[in-house]
Amino acid sequence: MTAVQRIRAETFHGRKGPVQNAFRYSVDYILLDPAKAKGPALFSVNAGNLMSLQDSDHGGAPGQGRGVDWAREILLEHGLAADRVLLLAQPRLLGHVFNPVSFWLSYDHRGHLRAVIAEVTNTYGDRHSYLCHREDRAPITREDTIQAQKIFHVSPFQPVQGTYAFRFDLRPDRIGIWIDYTTPGGGLFTNLIGPREALTNRGILASALRRPFGSRRVLALIHWQALKLWLKRAKFNNRPAPPAEDVSR
Repeated sequence: MTAVQRIRAETFHGRKGPVQNAFRYSVDYILLDPAKAKGPALFSVNAGNLMSLQDSDHGGAPGQGRGVDWAREILLEHGLAADRVLLLAQPRLLGHVFNPVSFWLSYDHRGHLRAVIAEVTNTYGDRHSYLCHREDRAPITREDTIQAQKIFHVSPFQPVQGTYAFRFDLRPDRIGIWIDYTTPGGGLFTNLIGPREALTNRGILASALRRPFGSRRVLALIHWQALKLWLKRAKFNNRPAPPAEDVSR
């Protein structure tokens, strides 16, 4: 794998249940080994740049993260392979960042995907992670569906109860992640799909020109969709206290 890769991804969100709403938009992710990443001149790890990745944004509470060290600790605590741990996340662009969901991808020494930590952040600044792996600890394939109980408040227009079903199709040339959230009377389907390519200065400049505020644009789109749901009179759920544990299954 190239040291740092860019994923020119597209994400789709489709609401299930009586109040319908769906949208699709493009988004830039990067895929890298944070401990070894060396990208082009306009990209830095733990330093300011046009595009950057900061350990403090991942692996713990937002702004207090410990990066890949945190992910390795979680994986080893659960007896999961952590021979190579990659991060799939939206980068900082001009210092702006908001990641609704990032993914720590854990591979064994043979290059098989063994676990994924889905790091979910809501617009209130809370964070919770879901640890995804097969019950038999075998490699995760594109045919596998891994379930997790939802215990973290994300959208005020969805309850905390319900079940996530994750699917991962991580190929050398593309990324495919599907999350199907089901709750009595509704839920949500979302995905993240896009090609993998080397991160270049040209690609960084293109991202900056196309979306100058990077993932902050995602935050604005979230609030726009929330306004649409409010106008459609979708049920509003007050924000509960976040779960005590940082990680669940």
